[in-house]
Amino acid sequence: MKLVTLLGLPFAAALASAVSFKGCQNKVKESIHGPPRGWYKHAPVPKHHMLELKIALPQPKFPELEQHLWEISDPSHARYGAYLSKQETEELMAPHPETLDVVSEWLALHGLAEEDIIRSAARDWVTIRVPVGLAEEMLDTTYHVYKHAETGENIVRTTSYSLPEILHDHVDLIQPTTMFARFKAFTSTLHRTNKVQPAVLSTSSGTITGPAGNPVDASCTDTITVSCLRQLYNAVDYKSNATNGNKMGLTGYLGQYVNNLDLQQFYQQENPSAYGSNYTFISVNGGLNNQSYDAAGLEANLDSQYGFGLSWPTPGTFYSTGGEPPYIPDTLTLTNTNEPYSYWLDFVLSQDTLPQTISTSYGDDEQTVPYTYAARVCAGMASLGARGVSLLFSSGDHGVGDNDSDPASQMCFTNDGRNAITFLPSFPASCPFVTAVGGTTNIPEVPAFFSGGGFSNYFARPAYQIAAVSAYLEKLAPGTYKGLYNCAGRGYPDVAAQSTNFGVIYQGEGNSVDGTSCAAPTFAALVSMLNDARINAQKAPLGFLNPFLYSTGHKALNDITKGNNPGCGTEGFNATVGWDPVTGYGTPNFNKLKDLVLSMP
Repeated sequence: MKLVTLLGLPFAAALASAVSFKGCQNKVKESIHGPPRGWYKHAPVPKHHMLELKIALPQPKFPELEQHLWEISDPSHARYGAYLSKQETEELMAPHPETLDVVSEWLALHGLAEEDIIRSAARDWVTIRVPVGLAEEMLDTTYHVYKHAETGENIVRTTSYSLPEILHDHVDLIQPTTMFARFKAFTSTLHRTNKVQPAVLSTSSGTITGPAGNPVDASCTDTITVSCLRQLYNAVDYKSNATNGNKMGLTGYLGQYVNNLDLQQFYQQENPSAYGSNYTFISVNGGLNNQSYDAAGLEANLDSQYGFGLSWPTPGTFYSTGGEPPYIPDTLTLTNTNEPYSYWLDFVLSQDTLPQTISTSYGDDEQTVPYTYAARVCAGMASLGARGVSLLFSSGDHGVGDNDSDPASQMCFTNDGRNAITFLPSFPASCPFVTAVGGTTNIPEVPAFFSGGGFSNYFARPAYQIAAVSAYLEKLAPGTYKGLYNCAGRGYPDVAAQSTNFGVIYQGEGNSVDGTSCAAPTFAALVSMLNDARINAQKAPLGFLNPFLYSTGHKALNDITKGNNPGCGTEGFNATVGWDPVTGYGTPNFNKLKDLVLSMP
C-alpha cells in the first residue's frame, strides 16, 4: 500500500511521532489582564475571517550573538568592526532542530503542510494564514474585535492563549494575540503655513552663535532647514561620496511613503544639487507607494526630506512596510496583522546587503507591547547591529508620558489591572540595541518639552551605560518619583537633535513640523556621513553606536544641561551635565565626531 507523505515523512511515521501530543494538556502561554486603556471589546469575529499568525521559535544561541555584538561594537576591543555575515547571524538566530520538528508536527495535526508555512531566513519565525476558527482551536482561545475609543481603529485580538505543554519550550510567542500596540508615528504637530517657498518666512537676519561656537544664520531660530542643521552641527563643508558603497535607510509604516513631487520640490528649495536625484523604494509586506497628493505621508515626507536631504549624495533606501489594514467587521477580505516591526525585520535580515545607517520614527508605549514580542524584536535589532548596521529610533513625543494619558488629570496608568500611576517608557526606543534620539529646540539648545525619555520596565540597564546612568540617578534628590519608574532599567534617549519648526513640503505646500521624528533622521544622516568618512578611509562603518557613544563619542556631543520633559502630571526628568533621560548625551558636533571616528581602528 502506498503511503501518503506528510511534511516529507511517511504518514505512518508522522502519525507515530505526533502521538506525543495526545493527552498533552493545554497551558496558558501568554495572557494580559485586559485590553489597554482606550480599547474595548466591540464585536465577535466571523470564524472565516483570515488571520496571519507569526510564531517565534526560541533562539538558543542568541547569548553568543549578543557577545559578538558587544565585542565588535566596542572601539577598545581587538574585534571592533569585525561584523558578522548574514550566514553567521542566521546560524546564531536559528532554533534547535528539535524545535523545528515539534512545531511542524503540531502544525501538521491542524492540517497545515510545509507548503502552507512561510519560514524566515533563519527559520526562527513561522508564518501561517488561517481562519479565525482554526486559530481559536489551535490556541484554545476566542478572538474578538476590539475598538479604540479615541481613533475608532478596529483590531482582532484576544487577551489570552494556550498551547500544549510540550510546545511551551519550543515557542516564544504567537501574534497577533495579546498585542494592542498601535506603533504611532512620532510627529507631534503639523503647522500649515500656506506658503510654498520657503516653507516658513523668517523674520530674523544676521547670525548667532551655534553650539559648536560657529556662526549660524539667525533665521534658524524661526525655521529649521537642511542648511541650518549643517550649520548647527558643524557639518557645513563635508561632502559625501556617492559611490563608496555607503547607504542611508529610512523606514515607513502604517501606510506611510514618500511623495516624490514633494521631495523634489524640497530639494529644489533646500538642496538644489540633489534636485532630480532618486532613491531606492522597497515594498515590504505589501507596503504602498501611491503617488497622489492625497495619499502623501507627512511622516515619510519629513524623514526623506531631511534624512536624504542631509546625507545626499549618499544613496538612499526607503522601506514601506505594510501590516496595518484596519479590520472592519463587515468587510471580510482584509487580513488583520498590525505587527510591522517583525515583518520589516524578517525582510531586512534576509537581505545580503543593507544600508549602514537606518532611521525609524515610530513606536508606542512599552506596556502595550507584550514582553515576549518586545524581546524578540529587540533581538532582531541586535542581529542587525552584529551585521554592522546603525539603528536609530525616535524617543517619543510625550515626555515621560504617552499620547493616551488621562486628559483630565494628565496621569499615566499601568494596564495590568492595577491602574497604578506610572511613567510610560516608549518601545522600540527602550531596546538596548538601538540608539534612541531625543529632541531639542531653540538656539542655544534646550530640551523640547515633549522629548521622550526615561527608563525601560522590560530591559535591564546594559553595561555600556551603567556609569552614565548611575551618575545621573545619584544627582536626583532622594525619593524623586519613587515608584514611577524602574531605576534599574535601560535609560534613554542616548543622544538628541533639533525637533521643532522643521520646514517641510507636504501636498505641495510649505509646512512646519515638530517631534522627535525630526530628530531621528537628522542624527541618522550625520551618522551616515560619519560612516562615509570611515569607509573613505578604508575603515569599517560604525555599526551599533552605543558602546562608542558611552565610552568616547559623548566627548564630541553638545551637552544639554537645562530643561525637562514633563508628563504624567509631573515635571518629568531634568537635563543636567552629562547623560540625562531627556536629551541623552546631547546633540552632535560633526567635525569633532569625524575626527574621533577616524582616529579609531
